[in-house]
Amino acid sequence: MIVPREEQSPQSVASHYDELDRWYLEIWGEHVHHGLWLRANETPAEATFNLIQRLVERADIQPGHKVCDVGCGYGGTARVLAREFGAQVTGLTLSQAQWAYAQSQSDGSGNPEILQRDFFSNSFADGSFDAAISIESSEHMPDKAAFFAELYRILKPGGRLAVYAWLARPEPRSWEVGHFLEPICREGRLPAMGDEQDYRELIEAAGFQTISFEEYSRRVKKTWPIIIGRMAKRLAWDKEARAFLFRGPANRIFAKTVFRIWFAYEWGSMRYGLFTARKP
Repeated sequence: MIVPREEQSPQSVASHYDELDRWYLEIWGEHVHHGLWLRANETPAEATFNLIQRLVERADIQPGHKVCDVGCGYGGTARVLAREFGAQVTGLTLSQAQWAYAQSQSDGSGNPEILQRDFFSNSFADGSFDAAISIESSEHMPDKAAFFAELYRILKPGGRLAVYAWLARPEPRSWEVGHFLEPICREGRLPAMGDEQDYRELIEAAGFQTISFEEYSRRVKKTWPIIIGRMAKRLAWDKEARAFLFRGPANRIFAKTVFRIWFAYEWGSMRYGLFTARKP
C-alpha cells in the first residue's frame, strides 16, 4: 500500500469535495469518475456511460435489484442505475455539497435515495442489498479491510460486489512513489492506494468468492487530458475561476494533482480496473 505522509480522515475527504464542489461540477459534471473508451472515438459522455454499463453487466444488476452505491458523489451513477436499468439504489456520500446537489436532482420518486452518511456508520441491516458498488471511492476508505467486510455484511447471500479502483503498479520504483503516488494520495485525500494483489487479498479476506479483475488503464487514461483541457479553457477566460483556483480553498492543490495522475498513467505508475466478486 502507498500511504501518504499526512493522515487523511473522513473529515478531510468531505472537506475536499465540499470546498471543490464548484470546480468538480463545472469541470467534471455530475459524474466525478473516469470514462471508459471502448472504441476510442466515443464522446466523454458516452465513455462515462460505458463505464457504468460495464459495471452493470459485471455485477449482473437486474431491474428491481437493491443496489448500494458507496461514495456516490453527486448521485449521477445512482440516477443512471435507477433510470436506465431499473435498480432500486441507495447512495452514500460524505459531502454535504454533493448531497445537496443530489437532492436538487431528485424526481420525487425516492429512487435513488441519496444519504449524507459515513459508510462505516451506515445502519443497514445484514443482507440488505443484491449488489454493492464502489466507483473510485474505496481509495478514500481509511480502513480498507473493514470496508470490504462491511460490503460483505450488507449483501445478501449470492450478492455481487463491483469496485472500480485507482491502483498503484506492483512494486513501484522510489521515484514513482515520491513524484506521483504519494503526492496523489496526499493531495487527493486518499488514506492509501493499493495494487491489484492488495485488493484481491482484502476482498478474499472479507469472505468473497469468484474474485475477478479487469484492467482498463489504457481505456480510461484519456479522461485526464480531457479534464486538463477543460481546466485550461476555463482558466483562460474566467477570472473568478482563476481566483478560486489560485487563491481559493486549501484543497485547490488537487488542480496540480490532475497532472500527476495523467503522467502516472502515461508512465504506467498507476493502473485502473474493475474488481468483481460474489458473496457465497
